[in-house]
Amino acid sequence: MISFEYILAGSAILLLLSIIVSRASGRLGVPALLIFLAIGMLAGSDGPGGIYFDNARLAQALGVVALVLILFAGGLETRWERVRPVLRRGLVLSTLGVFTTALLVAAFLKYVLQFTWLEGLLLGSVVSSTDAAAVFAVLRSRSVSLKGELEQLLELESGSNDPMAIFLTIALIQLQLTPGASLMALVPMFFLQMGVGAALGYAMGRAMKFILNNLKLEYDGLYPVLMLTLALLTYGLTEIAGGNGFLAAYLAAIVLGNSDFIHKRSLTRFHDGMAWLMQIVMFLTLGLLVFPHALVPILGTGLLVSLFLVFVARPISVYLSLLPFRMNWREKTMVAWVGLRGAAPIILATFPLLAGAPRADMYFNLVFFIVLVSSVLQGPTIPRLAKWLGVDAPLSAKRKIPLEYEPTGKTRSDLVEIIIPKSSAIANRRVLELGFPAGSLVVLIIRGEETIVPAGGTVIQEGDELLMFADKEELAKIEEIISVKGRTAEPAFSQTPA
Repeated sequence: MISFEYILAGSAILLLLSIIVSRASGRLGVPALLIFLAIGMLAGSDGPGGIYFDNARLAQALGVVALVLILFAGGLETRWERVRPVLRRGLVLSTLGVFTTALLVAAFLKYVLQFTWLEGLLLGSVVSSTDAAAVFAVLRSRSVSLKGELEQLLELESGSNDPMAIFLTIALIQLQLTPGASLMALVPMFFLQMGVGAALGYAMGRAMKFILNNLKLEYDGLYPVLMLTLALLTYGLTEIAGGNGFLAAYLAAIVLGNSDFIHKRSLTRFHDGMAWLMQIVMFLTLGLLVFPHALVPILGTGLLVSLFLVFVARPISVYLSLLPFRMNWREKTMVAWVGLRGAAPIILATFPLLAGAPRADMYFNLVFFIVLVSSVLQGPTIPRLAKWLGVDAPLSAKRKIPLEYEPTGKTRSDLVEIIIPKSSAIANRRVLELGFPAGSLVVLIIRGEETIVPAGGTVIQEGDELLMFADKEELAKIEEIISVKGRTAEPAFSQTPA
């Protein structure tokens, strides 16, 4: 019997090693999840670590909690003004796109590899969702961004397609284990789960805002605990009510994240850290759960399915889903190629294991192999493909501001950044001559590498970044004041980085 101290020390060492080694993911051009999985496999019974772990139920429980918190953190950082222009496209990709991917993979498994339709649909559903966080991590490591609305589309798709994949997976397991069950029964079940999930998600998001702003806790350290509790409560209550808890958690976070609430920046940072912790713990656990020697018998099948998914199923599903929308072939091809598989498929692969579905062990090993192939094949090639397609753009580095402001939930003012454009009407004017609305205050001026505390006589120059307190309702008036020769420019208004 291993003592608790050894377990605790070993877990801490694995976490520390994962954090340190993750720095190599950017240099290698592969997602960090691949590094975490590799460390888990090396620590497992087939690796030098020799840790035997075969508890699928624990792995699934950890995975569900992790996925809830990852989706919640992603929803908190999803800005409505960013995703609204791509809302219809994103929702079509996350529903019709997921279903089409699952159907195409099922057809390939049925007619090429002799699976049954239900087996093929189940495996296709498990691998149908994508992980855009891995894509953006690879792009950032190469200082590359994407043009137009591609990033917003991928962000929305990845956050909203997990609930669809989870619904299909659970429904198909039930069909497999219930002889005589009808496939058409999935239709009302789909609308019930998504409808209840969306309704409770919106309601809980509004309730979270009210609770956070009105509870007035005596200790600030309890606010992260409260928010974490509310996120898990949202998932649990929605599942009990028959809805999709993952959709509810994601939607509640979007509603909350686009509202003003107390300690917003610190709470968002907390959940971002929790999401990273959950990813590391989850991938280490799943890496321990897989036995590398069991992957050998399915290498051929796994490689065929992986290549079909990457080169056929994903592109066809993307092109069909985006057919009604005005996007050129370069943008569609980029969306199709960046459909990396990540956390959700491996977690979903534990569901057939626990349900006792036929060939469940093979499903898990196949899914694990497909995720590895997707990461290794697609990850390193994303920046080059973006450049070849002409959809890449330089990544603007986030400047670290030497000042932080935590607004309360009911404040009308916020700390914003304003970039003075070329030929601005206020260029070469002194601060006291700017004529900004009453209550607006220029706090800092960032000029190149220099940070200036302004006085009334400080002269504003083109390209300066003004850090200022301003009433949110006065931003349009400030934009008009700094207009370019009477024409409204496009200054970069933004909240200061968390």
